[in-house]
Amino acid sequence: MVMKVDVLSVSDDTVRFLIEGVDVAFINALRRTMISDMPCMAMDDLFVFDNSSVVNDEVLAHRIGFIPLTTDLDNYVLPEDCECGSDLGCEHCRVVLTLDVETDNEIRTVYSGDFVSEDPNVVPVTPGIPLTKLAPGQAVKIEAYARLGTGKTHAKWQPVSMAVYQHMGEVEVDEAKCTACGECAKACPRGVISLQDGKLKVVDVLACTLCGECVKACPVEPAAIKQGLKADAFLMIVESTGCLPPERLVTEAARILSKKLEEFSDRVERGEYHDEIEDFESAEQISGKLYSVGSSDPDEDEEEEQQE
Repeated sequence: MVMKVDVLSVSDDTVRFLIEGVDVAFINALRRTMISDMPCMAMDDLFVFDNSSVVNDEVLAHRIGFIPLTTDLDNYVLPEDCECGSDLGCEHCRVVLTLDVETDNEIRTVYSGDFVSEDPNVVPVTPGIPLTKLAPGQAVKIEAYARLGTGKTHAKWQPVSMAVYQHMGEVEVDEAKCTACGECAKACPRGVISLQDGKLKVVDVLACTLCGECVKACPVEPAAIKQGLKADAFLMIVESTGCLPPERLVTEAARILSKKLEEFSDRVERGEYHDEIEDFESAEQISGKLYSVGSSDPDEDEEEEQQE
């Protein structure tokens, strides 16, 4: 079985493609790789020097963390792969963005576009995301550290807003039974089939959702039109958050999945079927009785009362 991929459409944030010659396990693994293992940039550490706005620090930090950032995979590495070993990172694994907004005499809304990045290749995807509002005399001053991460660590590192697939449908017309009445074409809500030159033709099988309306509308018994699923063909739609072009998301996810499969194959060949479990020391039980953390030992309290 040979895998075949046909790209149907590509826009700024969405790619649609047809993939044949694979099974459900593979296409779902590719989808999960895009969601959980594909690295992208997000603001992770914040230093709040001033925040007199109505939004408290915790809520503001949460909003800032979910701002999609354009990602440069060619010049940055994951923090765990960087040689610096620093908690705050270095120029190879982090980008510093600063937010410094204050107002004197007017109410002002602070947006994601107010962040200033040290790297023009890593900036908020959308500058119009509102973060907070400032009343006269209020200010927000923040230094943020953006890093690469993956969705399995936190949802803010998910580079896709949608990654879905569906089975490709099959629509067959039995010309020997078909009377070319056109009732099935009229009943189809998505224009999958059409009556042309006195013959029924499948004009857009990609639009078929297997609703079955055409089969129900056919006056012939049994119906002259049949619907089914292709077991090895899928239509996939991937929508990027804007951090990376959608076509780059698909190719990088395929590369990551291929690398993981190679590592798995190597481990099987070496006979490494299980991860080794390291020994660890369990905590010693100080007392047989239960009491709340921070309270004194009940046995000691009883001894003190007897002495008094």
